[in-house]
Formats: sequence, structure tokens, C-alpha cells
Amino acid sequence: MEIQIRNAKKEEYKAVEALMEQVQQMHIGWRPDIYQFNETVLPYEMYEQAVAEQTAFVAECDGHVAGIVLIMYRHIENPVQVTRNIIFVDSMAVDEAYRGKGIGHAFFDFLKELKVQRGYDGIELQVNARNEAAYKMYADYGFTNKSINMELL
Repeated sequence: MEIQIRNAKKEEYKAVEALMEQVQQMHIGWRPDIYQFNETVLPYEMYEQAVAEQTAFVAECDGHVAGIVLIMYRHIENPVQVTRNIIFVDSMAVDEAYRGKGIGHAFFDFLKELKVQRGYDGIELQVNARNEAAYKMYADYGFTNKSINMELL
């Protein structure tokens, strides 16, 4: 299977929203006390802005949008930390039918190249503590724990 990572297009919104809905359903299953059903997971205006800013990328397989990654460029500068520029993975979703086929790794290969092109220092993301498959994929790719979010209910 050939995976092509490229800039997302406005006309792919429905396919992207369907992917985001799949991931939202997983989050609801893990944490119904935090996540809830919503008619729209990714509002069109936000998607349109990401497309315009070229911070939305799709994985295309056999003419099908099989995945989406939305990123942010962050400049970190404060008195107690080293100044850094990072690519932050805001959201990533892969169609259930395409999971485990290398799309996540293809996204990260693409982002690593983007990091080099822009002269950035790293790539960061957050993962739901109950999303064991995603955590394993990130760790297998080479991501390491930077911090741990905790909560008290």
C-alpha cells in the first residue's frame, strides 16, 4: 500500500470530519466523564484555517483520505526554559480500516522532514493515557515521555 502525505484540501472536509468522529468515539468510550458526543468534532472554520495555514496534512492511500494530522508551530521562550521551536501535533486520526499499516509512521517521517526544513528543535504531542495502541506506536517510533498530566476528581 502506498501512503502519500500531503497538504489537506478544503474539499476533503467531510472525509476528515469522519476520521475525527472515529477518534472522538474512542475518547468517549475511554472517558465519558470528560468527552461527549457533538455533531461536529472539527468545525469547518477551524479546518479551513488549518488548510490555509498549511498545518493540516492528510495521508492518502489508493485515492482515499486514510488519515489526518493537524499541527501547530510553537515558540517556547521563558526565563526558566531553553528557548525552543517545536512542531506540536494537535490532533491525529487514522481511519480504523487503515490502522496498523504505517500511516502514523509516515506522518512522523513527514513531520521529521518538516522539522529539519524549518530548523525546529523537536516534535511533541499528547496522548490519552487509555490509548495504549497510540502510545505504543509513538514509543516504537522513538517518542519518549516528557511530562505526565494528572488529575484529581
